[in-house]
Amino acid sequence: AQQPIADLFYKVGLEIQELEKFQPDISKHPGLMKGHLPFMGEILLGHLRYGTQGKNNVEFCHPFIKRNLVPGKNLALAGNFNLVNTDELYQHINMQPGAFEKESDLAAMMEVVHYFLEEEEKLNPNNPNIVNVLKKAVPLFDGGFTVGGLVGNGYSFIMRDANGIRPAYYYIDDEVIVAASERAAIRTTFNVAENEVLELMPGCALVVDDAGKYSVEQIVAPKERRACSFERIYFSRGSDEKIYRERIALGNHLSVRVLDRIEKDLKNTIFSYIPNTAEVAFYGLVKGMEEYLNKIKVERILSWGKDIDPEKLEQMVNRKIRQEKIAIKDVKLRTFITEDANRNEMVQHVYDITYGTVRKDEDTLVVIDDSIVRGTTLKESIIRMLSRLSPKKIIVVSSAPQIRYPDCYGIDMSKMGDFIAFRAVIALLKDKGMENVIEETYQKIKQLDTAGELHTENVVRQLYKPFTPEEISDKIAELITPENSNIPVEVIYQTIEDLHECCPTNTGDWYFTGNYPTPGGNKVCNKAFVNFVEGKNVRGY
Repeated sequence: AQQPIADLFYKVGLEIQELEKFQPDISKHPGLMKGHLPFMGEILLGHLRYGTQGKNNVEFCHPFIKRNLVPGKNLALAGNFNLVNTDELYQHINMQPGAFEKESDLAAMMEVVHYFLEEEEKLNPNNPNIVNVLKKAVPLFDGGFTVGGLVGNGYSFIMRDANGIRPAYYYIDDEVIVAASERAAIRTTFNVAENEVLELMPGCALVVDDAGKYSVEQIVAPKERRACSFERIYFSRGSDEKIYRERIALGNHLSVRVLDRIEKDLKNTIFSYIPNTAEVAFYGLVKGMEEYLNKIKVERILSWGKDIDPEKLEQMVNRKIRQEKIAIKDVKLRTFITEDANRNEMVQHVYDITYGTVRKDEDTLVVIDDSIVRGTTLKESIIRMLSRLSPKKIIVVSSAPQIRYPDCYGIDMSKMGDFIAFRAVIALLKDKGMENVIEETYQKIKQLDTAGELHTENVVRQLYKPFTPEEISDKIAELITPENSNIPVEVIYQTIEDLHECCPTNTGDWYFTGNYPTPGGNKVCNKAFVNFVEGKNVRGY
């Protein structure tokens, strides 16, 4: 829907209006409303979910509900995740999935949890032990997940994976128990301090019974913490104070390399950002520039000694970093989470530019983005539009490192051929007559597949070894430059080391390094490369 929140309130309002026809003042009595309106329950489960499979069909919307006449066998699940072993899960419970079930991770999770729920229900009719159910089901899941569930007997739970890949937070007081993927959402809704919102630790579940009593249970042993760093760079809302500081740091860490690239010529450089999620990193980048400029101001003023000209001093003190809002984005359109089939057509209509901000053939234009995944938006829209301003040069800065490998834990980045960094390294191998590396990688993966050992090693990493990150960045710059543009384009990426320094608690970096936290990740990456070589436009899991 174009206006999903407004639509929800409208539909809820219609139900209230219908009820008020018979009881005009019922809105003043919320206790009475509970018996008449379905959304006035004691336990609520909702999810803002976009497709992580290149599809946004309504059938994939969470929560999924498994209905049964026996209260304790009713189950609803919603989650922030992907699983990479859905086929094995169906085999484990001896179920033959249909076409829909094969495509849905949540459907597989639902069937497994419900399978063990039914077993537990037989032992404890209408009072199944949810902790026992989770302890049997969760160890079978290969993936990163935060999932919430409701059981028909009034129990509820939220569960986080053993590596802590996907985020989970909760808040409890005398009136409510609430859990969400983002701390800021809880703080805003309930107006509470940061230290009152607790992190649900890896491998744990928050379980609440029908009387409102709760406990945090260790369902599976925690493994090495590999919390997703992309949550901090892009996905999670920047209003969380820790995420805000981390994004500032990501931009700030790039300032030295940008200064070197522009040869410290701040007078003829304009800084901007690609809306909207790069805005905070932009502040960090500008802060780094201001620190350098202030240092230069002090040095220059001190070098004058007592011979200070007031006019000259005023000019020096008033020197500022040149910042402009160059790119303008239609807030209703978001290309990253658009269905695959429509993305290329859509990006051409998303951005516009501010004219009269750049001095033709004089100014270097530095624009920062949170990440460069496919390069589609840059090539088809942003670079093309920015070139119309006729800058001397365009430098695109990414607050994230090069995205080289697919994700399989809840982000829609699953096809190898989509990544601009991967396309760049393939182009470099071909440029240097090293196509044999591509074939050797393919053959090694096929051998592992035959031996049933695809999960043991990420073979794709060897494609990148012949080249430095800078060589790959230069090739990316070449690939994202529109064919008819004569404006030089350069690209600067965040380093892995600086990423970890900026986001110390979120060390999950598999899309940058290929170092997957679960065996299924290696399998997915290897399969994604085979799909690319064989020309199959499907995800690797």
